[in-house]
Parts: sequence; C-alpha cells; structure tokens
Amino acid sequence: MAETAAGRADAPAKETPLRTVVAASSAGTAFEWYDFFVFGSLAGVISKTFFTGLSETAGLAAALALFGAGFLFRPLGALVFGRIGDRAGRKGAFLITVLMMGGATFAIGLLPSYQQAGMVGPALLILMRIIQGFALGGEYGGAAIYVAEHAPADQRGWATSWVQTSAALGLFGALMVILATRLILGEFAGAEAFDAWGWRIPFLFSAGLLAISVWMRLKLSESPAFAKLKEEGQHSKAPYAEAFGRWENLKLVLLALFAIMSAQGAVWYTAFFYVQTFMERFLKAPPETITALMLSATAASAVGYVLFGWLSDRIGRKPVMLFGMTLMLVAYFPGFHMLSKTLNPALAEAEAATPVVVIADPAECSLQFDPVGKASFVSSCDIAKGVLANAGVSYRNEAAAPGQPAMVRVGQTTITSADARGLSPEAAKAVKASVEARIKQGLAQAGYPASADPERLNFWGAFGVLLVFVIAATALYGPMAACLVELFPTRVRYTALSLPYHIGTGWIGGFVPFSAFAIVTAVGNIYSGLWFPFAFTALSVICCLFFLRETKGRPLDA
Repeated sequence: MAETAAGRADAPAKETPLRTVVAASSAGTAFEWYDFFVFGSLAGVISKTFFTGLSETAGLAAALALFGAGFLFRPLGALVFGRIGDRAGRKGAFLITVLMMGGATFAIGLLPSYQQAGMVGPALLILMRIIQGFALGGEYGGAAIYVAEHAPADQRGWATSWVQTSAALGLFGALMVILATRLILGEFAGAEAFDAWGWRIPFLFSAGLLAISVWMRLKLSESPAFAKLKEEGQHSKAPYAEAFGRWENLKLVLLALFAIMSAQGAVWYTAFFYVQTFMERFLKAPPETITALMLSATAASAVGYVLFGWLSDRIGRKPVMLFGMTLMLVAYFPGFHMLSKTLNPALAEAEAATPVVVIADPAECSLQFDPVGKASFVSSCDIAKGVLANAGVSYRNEAAAPGQPAMVRVGQTTITSADARGLSPEAAKAVKASVEARIKQGLAQAGYPASADPERLNFWGAFGVLLVFVIAATALYGPMAACLVELFPTRVRYTALSLPYHIGTGWIGGFVPFSAFAIVTAVGNIYSGLWFPFAFTALSVICCLFFLRETKGRPLDA
C-alpha cells in the first residue's frame, strides 16, 4: 500500500504507513478477542476448577459475577477509555486496554484453584473477568477510530474492516491453541492432564501475543485528526458533558444505538453464538459437526468483513448495512427451520406427525430466565417444560384447572408431571429425573430422536444456512466501524462511539442466548426464541431506513 496514513496536509511530522496502522490495530484487537474467547471456550473446565464445593449462595454469587462481568462492565470501560481517548489521545487509550486485557488473561493461568486457596481463587477469577470486560470496552472504539482517522476517505470502509476481522482471527487463534494443547497433552500426559492443569497453557500463551501487540502499538504515532485538534487546543475538556449533555451529540448516540447497534448485537450473536446453542441444545447435533460448521462459518466471515467494508467505500455504508440486517430479518425463521431439517430431520418429522401438548395451570408456569444456571424451577409445569425444552421438542400450551398437576400429551400418550416444591435438593433432583425419564420414554415411542442421526444430517445444507447468516452479519458489521466513526465529531468520537457499541454487543447481543431460551420455555416452540433478536433487528431496519443518513466520505476533522 503506497499511501501513508500521514500523507495529508494535516498529518503529524512523523509518518506512519497505513498498513502498519491497520496491522497493529487489528492484531491487538484480535489478541483481545483471543483472550475473551479462550475464557468462553474453557468455561466448563474453569467452573470445575474454581467453583467446586461452593455453597448455593456463594455459587450463585460467583456465577452471576462471571456472567455479568464480561458484558456488563464493557459499557463502563467504554466510558472510561472513551474519556481518556478524547482528552489525552487515541493511542494511549488502546495501549492501556491491551495491557489490561493481556495481563488479566495471563494472570488467570496462574490463579490458585478452589481446592488450593478456597474462596480466594474464585474471587481473583471474578476480578480478572471484570478487568477483561472493562478493557474490551475501550478496545474496539480505540482501534476503529485510530484506523479510520489515519485512512484516506475513500478507503475507510476497507481499512476498518480489518479491525472487524479481528473477532474471527481471535476465535480461530483461541480454538487452535486449545486444540493443540489438548492433542499434545493427550499424547504425552493423558487426556485428564488438560482438565487438571493443561487448561492454563492457553492463558499463559497470551503473554507472547501480548508482547507482540504492545511492540506493534508502540511503533504507532497519534491519530492525525486528534493531533490536529489538540494542537489547535480544540480537543474536548469534558467529553461526557459534550457527548451526552448536548442534544446534537446525544441524538447521534441514540441513532447509533437504535439504527445500527441494536441489529448488530442481535444479528452477530445469533449468527455466531445462539446458533451454536440451538444446534447443540435443541437439535442435538454431534459436537464435532457443530465445531466444523462454526469454524467454516468463521473462516468465511473473515473474507466477508473485508469484502463488505470495501463495497461500502464504493456504494456507501447505509445500503450495505441495511442489506445485512434486512437479510437476517428475512432469514431468521426460515434459516433455523432449515437447520432442523438438515441436521436433525427425524426431529422435524416427529414434530409434524406427533405434536406435543403441555396441559398445565398457567399460574404454575414460570418464565424460565436463568442466565447463571442457578435458579430452581420445581413446579410440575416448570419441570415438564424444562424437560421438553432441553430435549429440543416444540409443544403447544393448553390451560388446565387450577391445582391440577401438569401433563404432557405426546400423540395418544399422556404423561403426568410431578411437583418438587418444598423438597430437599436431593429429593427434588430425583423427582425431576423420574419425570424426565417418563417424558423421554413417551417421546421415543412417538419417534422423537434422543440426538441427531449422523447418517442423516446434511452438513453442506447446514453450512449453506450458516453462510446466509454470515453474509448478513458481515454485511452489517464490515462497514459499521467506518460508519460509526464518520457519524460522530472528533471531539467526542471515542466516548460517543464506544457506549452504544458496547450496549448493543454486550447487553443486547450478550442476552440473546438466555432471553431466547426463556421465550422457548414460555411459548413452547424451539423457534420462538428468535423473536428476541428479530425485534431488535426490525427496530434497526426501521431506524436505519428512515433516520440514518449516509456517512461515506464525511471529513473526520470536524
């Protein structure tokens, strides 16, 4: 790339090639996503290591903190680092974020387990998780802004799209390091060695990646747009007041949230996270098939981000993003129905031939929203619905007389559920197991499969569905960074951009799996959970279509 980031009149004296800017920003962001995905991929092993032996209350607190820290602290990090970036400079802000993220990830690999240090281990783990989420809240905005403010106006979409690919690269890196560690330890120390201590290696491996990321970012100069603003004494002294206290800026924050980020969080997390839950929990597809599908989809997405970022430099940000969110809006329900037919055709056939009905007193049925996995749903209705939802079976609700125990009708067979309220945990568990066994027996007799048949699944058909989701997600996400940067004035760009981004990804996107499952158990249809991302995507389609103006080519020195 011949053109440099400083090849303009307002650039600082020290020139930084645009390729260096893009490489350093993208590599650092990919490293932070690596940290985030390593933790997510090893959550099961981590839970066994740090929460063994905790009481119910302590376990709930720990699970709640671990769940919430990754997402709930991201907007806080966005505010803190946004202020630093708008007052002191872009470079310093996202240099701090990569140091915090890398340090916390490396530290997780050294933490004592619950067996070694009691509550100290879980407490330190929660703290590291908070630091991770806090740092990630400041990373994306800094990287996207830094690249966009260096890039020529006609290459912003393409240049910032490389920052978007960092999520795919980070996921790939995490999966590859974990897989390599498992294989090597399995060969020389036995499979159990990974769960015992080998899980720490991917976290410790991040030290090398951190060193490379810091070295690359230290080579960078300050953003030319911010450097010019600071030289003229025009940089913001009070970013919060300017970004959120002035209507002309606040309305842009709200526009970014409702016209772009509501869909981005819903679309991206559905395409890359909820779809995994759906295939595993409802369709009971083989784990190796799910892994292969998701790795293939992730590889395809890396190309999609760059392609659609480049396209937005030609035809505009708005039409490309609007295409992506509209495509996903249209594809949600047909796509997931097609996944059922390609991955578990026997389930789709059984649901059509022998529908299931839950007959229960509505007052006995809870909304099973359980983001931390610690709530107790022990009424006869809750137990019956929980069994069906976990079995991936859709059902229709029918009201019963008050006080009557819930019943499950599978074709001509009726199974009576049982109530476990007031029982000890051990007794309640036994009641649930008994109900589950009887319901599953009735389902099996009606032709409902316990799991997907590997001989009947259509891998390439399922990949075709995921490819549609990938096209939608990358068309929305690829040009998004450039659009958000162009939307906000330089004085408050870091602060104003980061907050709606992390509300959309952290709070809307992060709650997709849990909210969707709650809707499934309440409504009784395994596809009904899609209404959650559908609603947020539809909101963005309307707001984008009618209220968002094209941003392509806007000067960034305003």
